[in-house]
Amino acid sequence: MSDYSSKHADLKGNKIRQSWFRSLADSDKTLGWLFSLPFLILWAWWFLYPFIQSFVRSFQDANFAALDQAKFIGLENYVTILQDKEFFRALLHSLEIVVISIPIQTVLGLLLAILVNQKLKGKGIFRTVFFIPYITSQIAITTVFMMLFKQGTFLTEFFGALGFGNVTWFADTNYALLFVCILFIFQQAGFTMIVYLSGLQEIPKDLYEAGEIDGASKWNKFRYITVPFLKPITFFIVSVSTIAGFQIYDQIAAISRYGALGSPAGATSTVVTYFYQHGIRYMNIGYGSAAVVLFFMIIMLITYLQKKFLDEKE
Repeated sequence: MSDYSSKHADLKGNKIRQSWFRSLADSDKTLGWLFSLPFLILWAWWFLYPFIQSFVRSFQDANFAALDQAKFIGLENYVTILQDKEFFRALLHSLEIVVISIPIQTVLGLLLAILVNQKLKGKGIFRTVFFIPYITSQIAITTVFMMLFKQGTFLTEFFGALGFGNVTWFADTNYALLFVCILFIFQQAGFTMIVYLSGLQEIPKDLYEAGEIDGASKWNKFRYITVPFLKPITFFIVSVSTIAGFQIYDQIAAISRYGALGSPAGATSTVVTYFYQHGIRYMNIGYGSAAVVLFFMIIMLITYLQKKFLDEKE
């Protein structure tokens, strides 16, 4: 090949590479990845890497105080957990919190979002008031609610008139878990309201106007316009709230500060408290890691079932 041909081929190759690099640099996808890179690095460091470590530890007999002496024991931790009645009791409590709280806080958040989306004076103040519990310390709110739900207060007397016991709720095995559900709903409803509010403001007003022209009632506009448009947001809210419900810990720790974690008598034990008891307090990190892996698999399964259910309802 002549020198001219060689130089011409090199020049053409450089132009192709420069053009490819320039198109890559100007791509929205590339910019998106660049902006996401810091989050992805932190996510990998703070979540992915610890989860991989936990997954490996779940197959080991590992003591938190002597991790260098850990030994491989296969599925023994998983077999032991699945034979432990306390694990299933804790799992049942976690499921009860989710099943009771999520529908109520989702509907309540949607109603609040519709309310503050109206043309009302001072609606900004209402939004702030409703959202404050979500950003307030869970320990602080739990402490206040513990004072309000003691025997003889106006709240316990009010619920007593409705058929509930006039007792100290957080100290009674029959009402302690319901007390946790009330706390969770109170704190989570503000978050649900804000997310739904953003979705409501994205719905084209032309659709509501067309519905009015066709003679649609408020209920029909809500059912056939609002609900379908909010479906992706509903899935997001339900998924995030479900994970948050399974991860409840601070409220239970505040209730149990004068007794064993999960007090009274294990009535508020959850999968998270089960892991904490065995993995941290008893320093059996291998056993605790197995509980975490099972916990993760349960959440993924529930999230999948939720998505499948919503897709079938479409």
